Amino acid sequence: MPNGPCFRINGRVTSAGFFNELKSYDSDDGTVFRLGTNEVTQFPEKVMLSLTIHDQPCSFGLQPVGTGVYLTPENMGNLKLSLYWKHGVELRPAGKVAVVHFSVVPLQPYATELAAELPKRYLWSYEFGIPGAGVPLTDSLVLIFRTPDGHIAARVAARL
Repeated sequence: MPNGPCFRINGRVTSAGFFNELKSYDSDDGTVFRLGTNEVTQFPEKVMLSLTIHDQPCSFGLQPVGTGVYLTPENMGNLKLSLYWKHGVELRPAGKVAVVHFSVVPLQPYATELAAELPKRYLWSYEFGIPGAGVPLTDSLVLIFRTPDGHIAARVAARL
């Protein structure tokens, strides 16, 4: 975020065992996906996207002395998340996305004796139900986080 914290997004897409049993094979015509002996070409009717977000240092080198900038409920609340299915360079809105779960958990510092003096840090957890019917398995799910002025704070793609 401009003049703000850096953050890490961890995610996973699931669908009632679909991805656990899915196998891909390369052929002369491209990638073939199979569930058992059946060839599949599309995502299931609904997929679940689970995300966790937390702040992290913007630099991986030596850290400056003092405290950095951390994610707060206010700056997380200002971010707008958009979800798209991407085919080639075309982005299509993911459709009617349902929020299944949301939570914010305070993180306890390692130096518990200094907790009162340290900035509060949090872990954000989300779970979304996303329509997948008719979406080819070769498409990617793209997440774009935008700041209130429309700038992209993060863009992440999940693909097979």
